[in-house]
Amino acid sequence: MPQEFTPEQLARNTFHRRAVEAAIWGMPLVSVDVMREAFFRDAGAKDGDIVFFSKPSDWRFQFTTPNASTYYVYFNFNLKNGPMVLEVPAAVGAGVFGSVCDAWEVPVTDVGPAGDDGGKGGKYLLLPPGCDGSVPAGYLPVRFETFNGYGLLRAIPVTQSASDVARALDLVKQLRLYPLSQAAQPPVSRHIDMAGKMMDGAVKFDAGFFERLARMVDEEPIYARDLAFMGQLRSIGIEKGVPFRPEVAARAVLTEAAEEAHAGFMLAVQGGEPWWPGTHWKLPESKGMATGFRFEDAKGLWVDQRGLIFFLAFAAPKKLGAATFYLVGATDSSGQPLQGERTYLLRVPPNVPAKQYWAATVYDLDTCCLVRDLARPGLDSYDQAMQRNADGAVDLYFGPKAPAGQDANWIPTAAGKPWFSMFRFYGPDKPLFDKTWKLTDFEPLSAR
Repeated sequence: MPQEFTPEQLARNTFHRRAVEAAIWGMPLVSVDVMREAFFRDAGAKDGDIVFFSKPSDWRFQFTTPNASTYYVYFNFNLKNGPMVLEVPAAVGAGVFGSVCDAWEVPVTDVGPAGDDGGKGGKYLLLPPGCDGSVPAGYLPVRFETFNGYGLLRAIPVTQSASDVARALDLVKQLRLYPLSQAAQPPVSRHIDMAGKMMDGAVKFDAGFFERLARMVDEEPIYARDLAFMGQLRSIGIEKGVPFRPEVAARAVLTEAAEEAHAGFMLAVQGGEPWWPGTHWKLPESKGMATGFRFEDAKGLWVDQRGLIFFLAFAAPKKLGAATFYLVGATDSSGQPLQGERTYLLRVPPNVPAKQYWAATVYDLDTCCLVRDLARPGLDSYDQAMQRNADGAVDLYFGPKAPAGQDANWIPTAAGKPWFSMFRFYGPDKPLFDKTWKLTDFEPLSAR
């Protein structure tokens, strides 16, 4: 006999299930809203401002999976009032590269040496939905399907010398963002240095998640691919043009649903297909890279995969592998989840296929952000204090305390906090993609 439910139980179960699916579907929109709020609130930014980091980001940059070796640049924009111009300087003695993404976190264009300007610099014209007219001469047109968007760029010095870093940051200060309507006399963008300051863009999985989702749905166009989902959203009170005002009982169910979606995302970070057979370094999913991170193909919209990627990260490049490539390690050599109270060894073989540099970074599995209050979130091949083995390999140690004599090669973790690592290749080279070079797994050195 089938289990019997009261009408109230059925209604609650349906509401809960649809809220879970809404959280997975809306993950990119909510992440963009949280980051946008941090931009205005924590940086005190205004439209047209550009946030940058004059030092590599530390744990206070609470956005998903930043590289702790990078001088980041971040900005938000809204195209509701018309096109915007992004001026990018030519790469001279340093590089500035990255991606400009829409509200669904689809990378619409790359900029810099691997982007449309080819490192020569240029004026990108960011065009809002429905703006199909002619483009003024001298601009690189970028057509958006959403009104909200953001950019994440990286300043890459040739070396870590003070003069090379200063040269890279000088390029950052040449970036400009302004409305096309002001192009005749473009304003100078304000550049806000957030190095060492809190910028909290971590998504919280509670009833407030759905308030953010409702706000973004209201701000953005509805596309044919999402029409069926609009009906499901209405069943939990989210509808374009209608205020979202859940009652107390509904908010409790929404919180449970957000927590369930969160738990599913955390579990999925530990999954994925091994990049090298027999190892535990993985691409969390393959649909993003195959679809330019639109997560659409002839088979439909890959909602689960999209939700995972934008729980895990943001600002994916349009051309993954052209300038950067990264792999996720969330389990040890036996497939067990990485734990903050344990100590692990990761041996990085010599001749890493990264023409610029490589970096290994630790993240909190709960937030996918740098672990709060840890002074050193990662190590990279720029680090001259890091000890190298005679054959060029590097032994990295991860744990709550450094093994004796290994301080220079130690990346701290926090007891009681599950974590994962990203290993990044900047300027990835052929042996990575033909898999003739292989990274080892995390080997536990301490008992469970």
